[in-house]
Amino acid sequence: MADLEHEIFPLDPSVKYKRVVIKLSGEALAGETGMGIDMHKLDFVCEQIADIRKLGVEIGIVIGGGNFWRGRQADEKMNRSTADHMGMLATVMNALAIQDRLEQHDIPVRVQTALTITKVAEPYILRKAVRHFEKGRIVIFACGTGNPYFSTDTGAALRSCEIGADALLLAKNVDGVYDSDPKINRNAKKFDRLSYMQVISLGLKAMDTTAITMCMDNNVPIIAFSLMEEDSIKKAVCGEQIGSYIGK
Repeated sequence: MADLEHEIFPLDPSVKYKRVVIKLSGEALAGETGMGIDMHKLDFVCEQIADIRKLGVEIGIVIGGGNFWRGRQADEKMNRSTADHMGMLATVMNALAIQDRLEQHDIPVRVQTALTITKVAEPYILRKAVRHFEKGRIVIFACGTGNPYFSTDTGAALRSCEIGADALLLAKNVDGVYDSDPKINRNAKKFDRLSYMQVISLGLKAMDTTAITMCMDNNVPIIAFSLMEEDSIKKAVCGEQIGSYIGK
């Protein structure tokens, strides 16, 4: 058997974005209660990621921790920095779960954390992350930016800019960006294409403003789509029309 640690798939001609960061919400892994990890959902996510790796795509992953803890859950008595650091630790649990499942697919994975937790993961080092990509490994970036007051959306935008990603893929629980919550408003309008400034000026909730601005300043396109649609991540990396495209 080939040494999977060094197995590198050639880039498939159908691929539009060679290096991507996939942003997953913690809820993507959650069970019916919205908490914890549902193993069937974990398998579903990892199978999609395994499929695009075979296309030669270099993959970074950022995942939230909302299925365990959100900073806004804290009451006014809890220090904001403490609450946010708890959220960062929640992302590590999700990152390790994804790592474990992907390794069961014989895929080499490294978890890098913005907080130093060397017993379970590598510290985030840009050059090392890039080297992992070159060796065909998937890199999961945990702990957001490592700073309180910044969301994992901003962490995903930051890592996308740092590693020179060709696109940031927002795998969400809705099939794109709407002018209002489609779960509440049946007449909500979906946008197929938006500029960065339109997202900001219209106050749309695709990502937080800091993340959008960072992608705009570094010309990283954002594709927001439903994770639950069949082959959605594959369609996104191949440039097919899916969800909502945010760019220039």
